[in-house]
Amino acid sequence: MGGTCTGGRPLLVGIVNITEDSYSDGGLYLAPERALAHARRLRRDGADVVELGAAASHPSARRVAPEEEQARLAPVLDALVAEGVPTAVDSFHPGTQLFAVRHGVGFLNDIRGFADPDVHPALAESGCGLIVMHSVQRGPATEVVTDPAAIRADIERFFTERLAALGAAGIPRERLVLDPGLGFFLGSNPEPSLAVLASIHRLRARFGLPILVSPSRKSFLRTLTGHDIAHIGPATLAAELHAASQGADYIRTHDVAALRDALTVTTAIENAG
Repeated sequence: MGGTCTGGRPLLVGIVNITEDSYSDGGLYLAPERALAHARRLRRDGADVVELGAAASHPSARRVAPEEEQARLAPVLDALVAEGVPTAVDSFHPGTQLFAVRHGVGFLNDIRGFADPDVHPALAESGCGLIVMHSVQRGPATEVVTDPAAIRADIERFFTERLAALGAAGIPRERLVLDPGLGFFLGSNPEPSLAVLASIHRLRARFGLPILVSPSRKSFLRTLTGHDIAHIGPATLAAELHAASQGADYIRTHDVAALRDALTVTTAIENAG
């Protein structure tokens, strides 16, 4: 799979939401031409991977059928793959995952951690990277209040179980990336997200696998600062830089350019020292 890119910085995963109701930019990129333009802009801004999501997963999001997901993804994914852009698809539907594999996707991102065993043989044969995500709901987010200490134990238990199942299915360990989840995926209170961000290095050491985090514009940052989506950029960047300092291998973000520039500066300062 690989972890951090040359130079030691995390690999940057740029988010393209092909949805009508994503919490941060719903409706902006639902049209294929707008989604493609945004994906290409993220790539120019420094995205190492462009991730396409065709269904939102926050608590009030509308559920999207796999067929609709695939119709939204097809023109954008096909164009990016043809251009040689490393791509990911964010979906927990097995049918959409197999569709993405057939269309040449490089990574799959599953908020359920690839829980459906029926798709495991095809994933084992695919060769693509698998981002195994943890959530307390084991799927789309719902509003719950959780204990930070319990979250750490739940994350370790979840990844232990998922790694065993995927390994037994013949999926090589080196193709896996772990995402502990943040925001509503851990709870509607901010403390679990803060606890996870503070312990990325321990999670990485515990499992010996690359870690992906996505604090970008998440609910816990808005709760902490009292700012809405339009003004959450500085808080997002602070969380992302902390994740980088903790050894995160991938950072999934809406604003690739800001994070790239911030990492360039921090790396230059560290090298000067």
